[in-house]
Amino acid sequence: MADEIGVTRHLDDGVLWLTIAKPEASNALSADMREQLVEWLRDASDDLSVRCVVLTGAGDRAFCTGADLRNQRPPRPRPEGAPDRAQGEAARLIQRGWQELVCAVLDCEKPVVGAINGTAAGGGMHLALACDLVVAADTARFIEVFIRRGIAPDAGGAWLLTRLVGIQKAKELFFLGDEVSAAEAERIGLVNRTVPADQLMTEVAALAGRLATSPTRAIAITKAITNRALDADRSAALLDEAWGQELVTTTEDMREGVSAFIERRDPEFRGW
Repeated sequence: MADEIGVTRHLDDGVLWLTIAKPEASNALSADMREQLVEWLRDASDDLSVRCVVLTGAGDRAFCTGADLRNQRPPRPRPEGAPDRAQGEAARLIQRGWQELVCAVLDCEKPVVGAINGTAAGGGMHLALACDLVVAADTARFIEVFIRRGIAPDAGGAWLLTRLVGIQKAKELFFLGDEVSAAEAERIGLVNRTVPADQLMTEVAALAGRLATSPTRAIAITKAITNRALDADRSAALLDEAWGQELVTTTEDMREGVSAFIERRDPEFRGW
């Protein structure tokens, strides 16, 4: 399904393909595009027909290059004498914009695969890093552009990047703003694998297809406790694990998995 605002949605055999489809603007996101992606990601958690989500960009130049600064919403009317920007407005813009989108990826109960087809810069880089598994074309680039604009990272960048590469490497990428190649991104742990550009969608489709036939609720619980693991002390992490296992044992897929093991056959998971 195409959307006029620049993002598309297509469901195929349990895989929901979400595409940022504004290549003429290097797939930069407007507020409307962000909000539509958030809505679709949240809906994916509720939709039993969705077993996996793929997030990618149209074209071969860019995955997403951050905010579309040339396509911004007009400001709200202001009372006479009000400043052009009141205290708190910028923070709310970040919280209700890019942070909300990144959290929608992190909180989606279905596995989200990032198919990074080109440049991922600024908020677009953090959107890629929020995905559960990241496959990059060998022509992709990752750029923390914030320092080049004289601003600090947003879109959850400090939280995401530090957990992936460690505090010292994260500071290097943030402070210098240098371009990171796909090969280097794989070496330092930003992406799971790098593939030739002309094989990207084939590889991602195969990976997504595998996830779409896996026990969906078990993946949801695994995603939740893994995302919390670095923020929890041992007691909290073990409690999450115990209750997560409790929840999983109530699913039909768990019963199918056990039956398949006893009967020495491949399981057929249904997603609930």
